Amino acid sequence: MSPEPDSLAEGTLISHLLELRERLIRALVAIGILFVPCALYANQLFTWLAEPLLKMLPKGSSLIATGVAAPFTTPFKLAFFVALFGAMPYVLYQVWAFIAPGLYRHEKRFALPLLVSSIVLFYTGMTFAYFAVFPAIFHFFAATTPKGVAMMTDISQYLDFVLVLFFAFGAAFEVPVAVVLLVVMNLVSVQKLRAIRGYVLLGVFIVAAFITPPDAVSQSIMAVPMYLLYEAGVIMARILVRPAPNAAGEEPSTTS
Repeated sequence: MSPEPDSLAEGTLISHLLELRERLIRALVAIGILFVPCALYANQLFTWLAEPLLKMLPKGSSLIATGVAAPFTTPFKLAFFVALFGAMPYVLYQVWAFIAPGLYRHEKRFALPLLVSSIVLFYTGMTFAYFAVFPAIFHFFAATTPKGVAMMTDISQYLDFVLVLFFAFGAAFEVPVAVVLLVVMNLVSVQKLRAIRGYVLLGVFIVAAFITPPDAVSQSIMAVPMYLLYEAGVIMARILVRPAPNAAGEEPSTTS
């Protein structure tokens, strides 16, 4: 006698949960392995992270620690995030390996390239933030400090600030992936994306105004790459997603 449907469903659910646990353990082990060397060199990592601000401070100035345990906990916290970001490709691979068996062939054709692209773009956004955005932002802060006020930033607040910027620019550089996904899921067409270019340009400058300091240089440093990435996403969507043929058997026009 064949097993009952309820028993099969329960067995399938348990097997999925066991596989999920295995994937999570592998991801945590990868983060833990990277965390060990990061923790050993936590102070050096924080010195490297603080360099863009230290270069902009007046001569003789330095960062400060207002908390008793902050000189230890802040670099330790940084070590964890460095390990997390460093292990992210392997963590996302575990996610992919878990969901891939349930995807159709055409979904896999899009999902894997988008996954790889999202990882590369996120790292690119973080690198852009460190080498291009941080110097501009910290120069603005140092230049606008009122006379008679010593700019002495707390290390914990500095770490929280730069982590937010890292995440913001990493997420902002995911614009091409988001655009392609919108087209793949038939939520919007390439023609529509082209038609709303003006609104997108205005929107990215508004977003940049909220994230960056209130000066034109900092806003442009974030807004211009975001808009260029939007255009890149439109081009990628046009290449990857072919329009469906119309009733006459011809593909609809894609001219702007």
